Amino acid sequence: MTLPYVEIDGRPADAENLLVPALTGGYGHFTAMQVRDGRVRGLAHHLARLDGATRELFGCGLDGTRVRALVASVLDHCGHRDVSVRVYVYGPNGAPTVMVVAREPADMPSTAQALLSVPYERPVAHLKHLGGFAQRYYLDLAESRGFTEALLTGPGGVVAEGAITNIAFWDGTAVVWPDRPSLLGVTRAVLDDRLCDYGLTVVRREVTLAGLGAYSAAFVTNSRGIAPVGRIDEHEFAVDAELMKVVWRAFEEAPQDVIHPG
Repeated sequence: MTLPYVEIDGRPADAENLLVPALTGGYGHFTAMQVRDGRVRGLAHHLARLDGATRELFGCGLDGTRVRALVASVLDHCGHRDVSVRVYVYGPNGAPTVMVVAREPADMPSTAQALLSVPYERPVAHLKHLGGFAQRYYLDLAESRGFTEALLTGPGGVVAEGAITNIAFWDGTAVVWPDRPSLLGVTRAVLDDRLCDYGLTVVRREVTLAGLGAYSAAFVTNSRGIAPVGRIDEHEFAVDAELMKVVWRAFEEAPQDVIHPG
């Protein structure tokens, strides 16, 4: 079947059930994952994210078994085992609607990324919510100026996160995540679970644009994977090949969970 393919509460999308997401006014949340051969890394993190955000926004949980069954239904009906999947959750309170979208698989570019700092922080940053207008605006602005990603910053140039990524810095002794409200991406969560086993210390610390000189390297993560950072604005970073090798190994050797609950 041609991608994208969409199901809502386990039924193929049609004019009737598409009214639910169309009329929500953009109020909801989602998670994005890369599925390969019907498997995904960090599945438990995805399910916990969906359950926690559904409780916060709609006053009830979202059972992981249901989510796995809905994603499995999409995989079965679209006929593809390697896809990008997004699971969207909308209201109403107490009985949320779940939309699953399968698209072509995507991977993070392997080339060093160039980030443009912008004066914006996501509201309710711990949620992967649907209010992404400003993120898209600043991402398009960055790309129009020859950058590949926007770096969201607060007052005083305090670094938070990328428009569609988490960012980490390397100070020679530890992987440093900015200590600022941000989304805990699943790739980041997988790395946090595993980097210490690969000899890397992980800390959270305030990072500012003015203080970028304290770091010799940086990298970004999202559902598509991991990539080194080559520059932020006019500040250039060397690509630390050894660091990236260890980080990638920690991620790629993480267990891949089968989507299908059976």
